[in-house]
Amino acid sequence: MAKNQEAAITYVLHNPKSPTETPIYGIVRFNNDRVKVATGWKVLPKNWNGATFDKSGKLIDQGKQRVRNVVAATNREAINMFLDGMETAVEGILTDLKANRVTITKEEVKRRVDLWRNPAPVRVAQNDLLAYAEDLLERKDSIKVKSGKSKGRKLSPGTIQRYRTTVNGLKDFQKVYPRKMAFADIDSVFYDALVDWLTYTRKYAQNNVSKYVENVKTFMQRAFDEGLHKNISYKAFGGMREESENIYLTENELETIYKLDLSGTPGMERVRDLFIIAAWTGFRFSDFSTLQPEHIKQDEEGNYIIEKRQQKTENKVYVPVFHYSTIEILEKYNFVPPRSISNQKTNDYLHDIAKLAGLNDRILKHQHKAGELKIKTESGWDKMSIGVEKWSLVTSHTARRSFATNMFKRRVPVFIIMECTGHKKEAEFRKYIKADSLEKTQMIRSYFPDAGRTKTLKIG
Repeated sequence: MAKNQEAAITYVLHNPKSPTETPIYGIVRFNNDRVKVATGWKVLPKNWNGATFDKSGKLIDQGKQRVRNVVAATNREAINMFLDGMETAVEGILTDLKANRVTITKEEVKRRVDLWRNPAPVRVAQNDLLAYAEDLLERKDSIKVKSGKSKGRKLSPGTIQRYRTTVNGLKDFQKVYPRKMAFADIDSVFYDALVDWLTYTRKYAQNNVSKYVENVKTFMQRAFDEGLHKNISYKAFGGMREESENIYLTENELETIYKLDLSGTPGMERVRDLFIIAAWTGFRFSDFSTLQPEHIKQDEEGNYIIEKRQQKTENKVYVPVFHYSTIEILEKYNFVPPRSISNQKTNDYLHDIAKLAGLNDRILKHQHKAGELKIKTESGWDKMSIGVEKWSLVTSHTARRSFATNMFKRRVPVFIIMECTGHKKEAEFRKYIKADSLEKTQMIRSYFPDAGRTKTLKIG
C-alpha cells in the first residue's frame, strides 16, 4: 500500500545503491519546510521497501518505507516497530507545537525528535543529600534554573562550578561528620556542624561559608520539588552574607589612569583601555572582554551606543557611549575593540597600572574570617592592620562598581543606571554603590547650597 505523500515523516536510505547496510533517515515535513533526522537503524537496500521511480525520475510509489518481510532481514520486526513508533511520535510533536502556538522550526523539531529517540535516563531515587548533589552534576546538561531572572535556562558554567565546589566540600565534611547526610537529617544540627567546620576548620570567609549554605539549600529544594523528601528544615538555614567592602575609582582617578602613557607596553595599554571602556559603560569582564564592532552602533543623531546581550544574565542592554575617553579609545582602534586576555592576567596588569597611577591611599578592608572580624594586610588578614594601598584592590570588576557609583554621585536616576548595568532588583544594584558616608553627606549638602552660611537652615 502506497504511503500518503503528505505524511509527517518519510523514511529514506542514505545510499539506496549501497551493497552493504546503509542508515535509514527520516524526512519530517512541516509548513512547506523539511528537516532530516536520524533513526539510528541501518538496512540492506535490497531488503528495503522504499520509493520507486520511472526512467525519467518521476515518483511512482513511495512504497511502505519499511523493511521487507524476507528471511535475510533478521531484525525486520524491531526496525519496523521503531519506525512505526517514530512516525506516531513525529505526528504528536507537530500537533503539540501547533496546539501550544510554538513556532515550528527545524531546530525545535530536531531537538524534540532527538529527545524522543534518546530520553533522559530514569534516575534511581536518592535519599541522601550528597548522593543527590553528585547526581545533579551528572544531569547538569538537562536541568534548568528553577527561579529568578534565569528561570528556564540551562545552568551556567559558573553555577555548575560552584555546585561542584560545594559537593567536594561536602565530601570532605562527610569524613568528619558522624551522621549520614540523609535528607531527613539535614536539620539545625547538620547546619551548625557544617558552618562551624567551614568557619573554624577550613577558616573560610563568612561570604564563602554562605555560598556553601545557599547551595545546600538549593540541592534540598530541588530534591523536595522532585518528591524525594518532605523535610523543610533547610528553609530555616540563615543567610550569612555580609556586604563586601570593595572599592571604586573616582572620576579623577579614572582620568589619571587614562592619561598614563603606556605606549611602551602594548599589552598593558590594551588592558587599561578596556578597563576605561568598562568604567564608563558598567560592563562586567565577561562583557567588555567579548566586545565586538557589531555591538557598537549609532543613533539617528550620530551618537554612539553599545548594544550587547550580557553573558551572565542574557539580558540585552543599551549603553550610551558618552565619555570622551571611551570615544577616543574606540576611535584609536578604529572601532574594533582591543582583544582581551584572561581575567586573572587582566587583574595582574590592573594592579601595576593602578600603582603607576599613584593610587596609594590606605584602605581598611574588613571581613569576617574564621569567625572573627579581620582586616586585610599585605600578606593576608589579621586583627590589626594599617590597611593596604588602594592599587592592590583594583580588579576588572572595579570598573563596574565605579560606573554605578560615579553615575549615582552625578545624580543619574537609579532606574536609568540599572538599565545600563542590567540589574533587575534595586537591592542588588545598591550593593554596587560604594560612595562612603562622607561622600553621601556631601551629596545631601549639595541640595542645600545655603546651609552653613546661616546659623539656622529653614526648610519649607
